Amino acid sequence: MSGTTTGIDDFVVITGFSGAGKSQAMACFEDAGYFCVDNLPPEMIGSLAELFQLEGSKVERAAVVCDVRGGAYFEGMVRVLDDLESRGTPHRLLFLAATEEVLTDRYKETRRRHPLADSGQLSGGIESERELLEPLRGRADVSIDTSDLSASRLRKVVADKMLPHEAVGKLAVTFLTYGFKHGAPRDTDLSFDVRFLPNPHYESELRYLTGLDDEVVTYVERSDGLHGFYDRLLPLLDYLLPAYVREGKAHLTVGIGCTGGRHRSVVIAEQLAKEYGERGDYLVDVVHRDIDKPPRRP
Repeated sequence: MSGTTTGIDDFVVITGFSGAGKSQAMACFEDAGYFCVDNLPPEMIGSLAELFQLEGSKVERAAVVCDVRGGAYFEGMVRVLDDLESRGTPHRLLFLAATEEVLTDRYKETRRRHPLADSGQLSGGIESERELLEPLRGRADVSIDTSDLSASRLRKVVADKMLPHEAVGKLAVTFLTYGFKHGAPRDTDLSFDVRFLPNPHYESELRYLTGLDDEVVTYVERSDGLHGFYDRLLPLLDYLLPAYVREGKAHLTVGIGCTGGRHRSVVIAEQLAKEYGERGDYLVDVVHRDIDKPPRRP
């Protein structure tokens, strides 16, 4: 950062549901060199922004997390955002959400108490929080549903949507597999349905294996229509990926879906990741969302 800074260029307020990933989002900004503060009470946001505007301040970019842990939340946050706008302070609001089912599962995994669940009823705490957050959701510059995002993928999405792209590096491409019977993911940029291929699930010796097993790979690769699919898909991706790079996109999620998300989609995503990873033009990873979910008998 320059030592001659006289005002902040970017002030990000991160808010949203408890358990929706605000800490991961803040870590993304911290890695990018932002001055970060977690759990900042609403009434202190304006004072901090004003401090950053003072002559001699060396903070050019900052991010703060403010949520229901801050106490008097509704009136405080709305008033603070109004004050920032009236003073002309450059700021953005990032709102993180997730489904009630996902939030509940995350709290059960961590065994944390929801800040609004005074009676011990998690569902009641989430509902109370939803009412408090509703006025802020509509004011958000960027809203992200984190229900289907791992911690690492959330950080990539935040970086893509919120961080400046002056120096565009390699495009990060995630091939995400999923099962339609478990619900389509919300955050894919491109999605391809491979249910037209024969389903290994109906072969008893393959049902409990996955697309990471050689037997399933062999079965899928022998399918009629697979090579024709690749002959059309690869040129399409070869056209689209450089176009996204030219537009300054940092991260792209390509969804590959089949019925259960365990066999066909996995084989194809692994092949695509190998193909584009070996080229060296992109940062490639693979996420198999539903591969560990047990198959059901037909």
